[in-house]
Amino acid sequence: MDSTLTNNAKIQIEVVYGLAHKQKLLSLPVNIGITVEQAIIESGILTLFSEIDLTENKVGIWNKAVKLSQLVQDLDRIEIYRPLIADPKEVRKRRAEKAKIEGRADKTTGGRVNPLAKRN
Repeated sequence: MDSTLTNNAKIQIEVVYGLAHKQKLLSLPVNIGITVEQAIIESGILTLFSEIDLTENKVGIWNKAVKLSQLVQDLDRIEIYRPLIADPKEVRKRRAEKAKIEGRADKTTGGRVNPLAKRN
């Protein structure tokens, strides 16, 4: 195989990022052998969303977390995730405590609120 052909070969990828009020999906051809980080930079999405910080934001391919150094494959969708506002475990814990305080938690449901329980 001709090495110049391999070096110039392109694959098609998507880079996506979204906020509550604005989302962007960019489709672009990239060179084979490009990393997730290089693809994000090449896509130009960092100029569209100044809040993206690749040292802070997690990234994934098709909803699976990956490292910035991972190589991109043809038809990959690179997703840039927003930082969590609250820890999901902490939110569930507070919700369970609130339900318990209000006397609505049913021990038979493992601490979950019983939707059939009478409410005052």
